[in-house]
Amino acid sequence: MSDSKRKLSPSEIADAGLADWQQVEETLTARFLTKKFATGLELVNRIGASAEDANHHPDLTLTYPEVGVTLSSHDVGGITSRDIDLARIISGHAEDLGVRSGSADG
Repeated sequence: MSDSKRKLSPSEIADAGLADWQQVEETLTARFLTKKFATGLELVNRIGASAEDANHHPDLTLTYPEVGVTLSSHDVGGITSRDIDLARIISGHAEDLGVRSGSADG
């Protein structure tokens, strides 16, 4: 997955093993159940800093009591290695904050 401008196939996305994430059409989506607004805000702040570092920006929704994240590489109209990499970082931030995902389980 070294070409960050190449759209990934569904099997490549599945092989990435992103437990917190689901492929929905041409995006990766996740919900993180923060339980507290302050925790959600902290998660959003960490995601924002990582997104700036990566120069790759997700769509975020902060509500009580969760954070919704959608990733897609708009320049190629689908999911690339940039999305996979940022998804892993975001899942790490959630784990560090003790936040579980609601994406896979509903």
